[in-house]
Formats: sequence, C-alpha cells, structure tokens
Amino acid sequence: MAMQDHVNDFLVYLKNERGLSVRTTKAYRRDLAQLLQFLAQDEVKQLEQVTQHHIRALIAHRHRQGLGGKSLQRLLSAIRSFYRWMLREGIASHNPAVPVRAPKSPRHLPAALDADSINLLLDIPCDTPLAVRDKAIMELFYSSGLRLSELATLRWDQIDLASGMLTVVGKGNRGRMVPVGTVASQALLEWRKLRGQFAAFEEPHIFVSRQGNPLSTRSIQARIRHWAKHQGIPQSVYPHLLRHSFASHLLESSGNLRAVQELLGHADISTTQVYTHLDFQHLAKVYDEAHPRAKKKRTADK
Repeated sequence: MAMQDHVNDFLVYLKNERGLSVRTTKAYRRDLAQLLQFLAQDEVKQLEQVTQHHIRALIAHRHRQGLGGKSLQRLLSAIRSFYRWMLREGIASHNPAVPVRAPKSPRHLPAALDADSINLLLDIPCDTPLAVRDKAIMELFYSSGLRLSELATLRWDQIDLASGMLTVVGKGNRGRMVPVGTVASQALLEWRKLRGQFAAFEEPHIFVSRQGNPLSTRSIQARIRHWAKHQGIPQSVYPHLLRHSFASHLLESSGNLRAVQELLGHADISTTQVYTHLDFQHLAKVYDEAHPRAKKKRTADK
C-alpha cells in the first residue's frame, strides 16, 4: 500500500474513532504531508524504511526554513501519533520519531487587560441591536473564559441563564461546565430580545450576523477590535486577551490554580501556569506553606 494511503486511513481513524475536529484533522494532514514530501525527496518508498535519522533530517530542514520550536514539536507529535497507530495496526515495527526532540521555543507570556481597561471596554453604548450583541459577546468572554471557537459555535441549548451555567465542548472534545456571571447573563437576555430582528427562531446559534447567519470568528475578532478602538484602549484587544484576563483576575482573587484550570478546559496544569503568569517556584512555595507534610518536613529541618 502506498504511503499516502496509510496517511488517509490514519486521518479517517482520527475523525471517526478519536473524534477529533475537522480543524485538528487538517493540521495532522498538513504535518504528515511534510513528512511524505521530505521522504519522497530522499527516495524513501516505504514507511517501514524510515529511521530516526530521516526524522531528525526533516526537523533540521524545517528549522532551517524558519519553522519555530512550537510548530516543530507539533510536527513531531503528529509523526509519533501516526507511527503509534501503524504499530497498533501492524503496519510498522518501530516508531522512528520517539528519540527525536525538537528545539525548544521561548514561551511568551500573553498580556492581560487590567480591571480598569476591562471595565472601559465593557462599558460600551448599547444604542443599536448590534452593539447589544457585541456587549453580550465581550461580557461572556470575560465572564466565562471561553475560547473564540467555543463562543462562535455556542448554541442556546448549551446555556441555562436561570442557573447561570453553560456547557461547552473544547479541545479534544472535552466537555466542561462554566459559570456565567450576572452581568453577562443580563447582557445575553438583552440580546435575546433583539436577536429576532436578524435570525429565525429556529437558528440555534446565539450570536448571528446582520444576515442571520452564525457570526464567524473573524467577525467576532473585528468587532472586539472596533470597540477597543472606540473606547480608547491603546493596546491591541482580541478574544484570547479577554480569556487570559479572565484567568489572571480570577487567579489573583482566588489563588485556586486547579479551579482556573478546570474553567479554562486545560488538560495540563502547566498550560494554566503559563497563562496565569505563575512559575513553578511560586507553586512550590505555595505547596511548602500549605501542605501538612511539607510543614512537618520544614519544621524537622530547622
């Protein structure tokens, strides 16, 4: 069987058995296309012939072309997953990507808006139906820490304004429940009263355009940029900045890293640690001060 056929079968597995999103499956397709293209140039005709030296050469080649550490790590991850599947299917006898490591890329901590800037951004004049919609969008971003894709696809049946909770399916099809604050709930109610001017009752998506279609991610980004400029906020404002501001402000007031992790839908707490400007030295200090065993050890060491 041709190498491309194996890749196609793997992509079907990702979609049907793993339940990965179309976007994630496309990313795997792009990464594995790089592998096949590189192997073709090296005249490798069978995936079983691939060694760790081929994979290292591919990573080095893409690195010289300017691909960053994070993208290289994703490429390696895709190749490892592909070979794990082939091992399970009996197509391959080894995984050549396992020993290979990508160069690390520096972690850039995302910025956050301070409380005054958040208040200024959310205090927009709601003098048109679309302004009411945009206020509800921004209030929900900041209230619940949603990802852009999660908010754009949000439906009325996912939210219970009476209880102030919504259910969302995030990355990896992981579901979670997150609270909706009182102000955000009120903004959503105001938008629901006016939404019928643009969309039919049967349209399930909460946020729609003038034409009554689900609002695209690009449109949401553009509306947030518009209101940031309108309100005189000098820095660039985008949906993920509101998500990060939500996480940072919640952590500052609660100190509960695990709760923030759950609300953001992070599979790994180290991701939350980066988003919230904490480092593990700080976490270790918190542990030493709070954990009973740590206290006993510290007392014994004195």
